[in-house]
Amino acid sequence: MSSNGNGLEKPIAIYYEHPDWFRPLFQQLDERGTNWVKIDARHHYYDAASQEREFSLLFNRMSPSAWQRGLAHAIFYTLNYLAHLEAKRVRVVNGYRCFAHEISKAQQLTNLEKLGLPYPQARVINHPSQALAAAEAVGYPVVVKPNIGGSGAGIERFSSPEQLRAAVEANRLYFGIDSTALVQEAFIARDGVITRVEVLGGKYLYAIRIHITGESFNLCPADICQNTRGEELARIACPVDAPKTGMKVEGYQPPRQVIEDVERIVELAGVEVGGIEYVFDERTGRQLYYDVNALSNFVADPVRVIGFNPYARLADFLISEAQGHEAKHAERVASTGGPR
Repeated sequence: MSSNGNGLEKPIAIYYEHPDWFRPLFQQLDERGTNWVKIDARHHYYDAASQEREFSLLFNRMSPSAWQRGLAHAIFYTLNYLAHLEAKRVRVVNGYRCFAHEISKAQQLTNLEKLGLPYPQARVINHPSQALAAAEAVGYPVVVKPNIGGSGAGIERFSSPEQLRAAVEANRLYFGIDSTALVQEAFIARDGVITRVEVLGGKYLYAIRIHITGESFNLCPADICQNTRGEELARIACPVDAPKTGMKVEGYQPPRQVIEDVERIVELAGVEVGGIEYVFDERTGRQLYYDVNALSNFVADPVRVIGFNPYARLADFLISEAQGHEAKHAERVASTGGPR
């Protein structure tokens, strides 16, 4: 890590908890001689009274699936830390508003409703005893999703009232760390395809079509091991022991309307770097937006799949944002005579 790379007085901070996902970004920052530091959420604390501006920019890479790795507490801690940084006027990419949406599937649905965009019907509940009535209102088949998910965690599909009743009576439904869940219409992806659109700086970056197997709700794009020609992809952002899912991926250019929809979604949620997923339901033909991801892992082997390296563009974006924010801070200090 450079001591003063890219002309930055203060370092760029990458705030994260997963040990593998962000290695490609770290590599790009190092290649540019960037002044940057890692902040591991697992071992972090802060001084609420500190007046010093430690960073030129902080990029929030906290994952909602951290609870699966014994870090549920760090999810709620992160909300407080992001609010602290923003109160200190630190430039935060994927800040408080973004992360609040990232850890609430219920808020994501509220946003889609506000924007008038189509999504699978759902009811938000806070106790397993409400599940049967909610499913009856939505119509079977349904999926039950923890409000704070990540990587498909805790999602279960039920085809009939009998199946769901058995799960309720066995106390088997898991609502996650905030005891809130969605009972949602279960769609069938037309031709077994879902589409994921990635954004950078809140604007369209690229899209991929994922050919799913129906065996998993985890659609991490960095963990898909083949393209549609059957060629193995290098999975540089996931653990070496990550399961091979059997899913396949290809680059895709979505319609202009989809790009506009996605940019409206991320603007409302405050997501600067993330991915939106949509599908065409086999039964109804409807296009449905169903997932908003602020913790977005780019596609495996991106140059082969989409023709460029999105981690390079992400690194350039972070550096540019940090430089711009430092310049504004210097102007503010010069005009007020305040401390740097």
